[in-house]
Amino acid sequence: MDTFISFRSISELRILSALLFLFMFCSSLRLTEAYDSLDPNGNITIKWDIMQWTADGYVAVVTIFNYQQYRHIQAPGWTLGWTWAKKEVIWTMMGGQTTEQGDCSRFKGNTPHCCKKDPTVVDLLPGTPYNQQIANCCKGGVINSWVQDPATTVSSFQVSVGQAGTTNKTVRVPKNFTLKAPGPGYTCGVAKIVKPSKFISQDGRRTTQALMTWNVTCTYSQFLAQKTPTCCVSLSSFYNNTIVSCPTCACGCQNNITEPGSCVEGDSPYLASAINGPGKNSFTPLVQCTSHMCPIRVHWHVKLNYKEYWRVKVTITNFNYRMNYTQWNLVIQHPNFDNLTQVFSFNYKPLTPYAAINDTAMLWGIKYYNDLLMAAGPYGNVQSELLFRKDSSTFSFEKGWAFPRRIYFNGDNCVMPPPDAYPWLPNASPVLRSPFTLSLTILWTILAHLLLN
Repeated sequence: MDTFISFRSISELRILSALLFLFMFCSSLRLTEAYDSLDPNGNITIKWDIMQWTADGYVAVVTIFNYQQYRHIQAPGWTLGWTWAKKEVIWTMMGGQTTEQGDCSRFKGNTPHCCKKDPTVVDLLPGTPYNQQIANCCKGGVINSWVQDPATTVSSFQVSVGQAGTTNKTVRVPKNFTLKAPGPGYTCGVAKIVKPSKFISQDGRRTTQALMTWNVTCTYSQFLAQKTPTCCVSLSSFYNNTIVSCPTCACGCQNNITEPGSCVEGDSPYLASAINGPGKNSFTPLVQCTSHMCPIRVHWHVKLNYKEYWRVKVTITNFNYRMNYTQWNLVIQHPNFDNLTQVFSFNYKPLTPYAAINDTAMLWGIKYYNDLLMAAGPYGNVQSELLFRKDSSTFSFEKGWAFPRRIYFNGDNCVMPPPDAYPWLPNASPVLRSPFTLSLTILWTILAHLLLN
């Protein structure tokens, strides 16, 4: 009897352990969904520096740093929000503004810039008068990625806060920070008080520091940004007539019954009114009707085969009639990027998250040439060619090796075709023959036939 009870206890213990493991695994999914293996340290950090005290509060400079290698913030720019810990108000701002003033009826005389408990701040637009600007402001909320241009990865504004306390002990850190860039996707942590920031004068001879500083870290998750993918990949090659299209319904399906107007035909006479009609928001997606329904398609074509090199053509097509993609970028994983020889009309930089392994490349447009991916239409595409050197120990066109493992557009993972659909080498021609070799083979066959007859 005791033995039976002990076996039963062990069995129950195993079941409880399995359930506990499953619970911990499911709980960890929420925490790890924002982890990016290609950019493990990438994040957006918001730094709040109190520069001076005032009669009822302080003046602070708020700075947004983009530490992500290939994910940027494009138009219409970032939106930053938080909740005050007490009854703070914003008296004045420079380099930014709140979207709403709120109820300031309790104030007599001077009226605050914003009295809301949960203000929302946006960047000012280019062309703002100089007396309303500070350093790194007024770019419409657009922030570049770290690899593309480190000098433009910062955005700042100045805020004068009242009813907030006038010492380090009486000031309270705001709560519930939110960042939209411009849509959802970022999750911000709790603001943490850190060592005061230090600032070096232009001549390098004097160092000053903030009176108080706190940081907020925000990380990105594609699943939070959008329920459906935003891009897909199609494939083709010179050695196979098959063109592998994007998977059907890769970014959702056309459904005019439940969602009328979700897409528009490219030759529709109502196209112009659908794009620019009354009440149309230029940032609401309107995609061309396709089998995949993706705003962006990336096409990888294996174009040419040389003796020591091979060549690929990459084309990015925009199917969104309401979106110009500024400062776009492409991240591609392929085993032969270690032997990339030349990129013809894109900028290129290798990404090496695993140090010794160089199989990831970041591509983006050349400034004033193709860094703007126009909306859907005849000009809604950009393209370039890549030249690779063959490595005799690893190179092969067989079994889909010539195609990428993963492709990201603007930091979002694109839907790839299934591996069994890749355009492999034909079964009858396992080895590619040069035109000269093929001619000799045909000539030898004809001569052999004449001799035998």
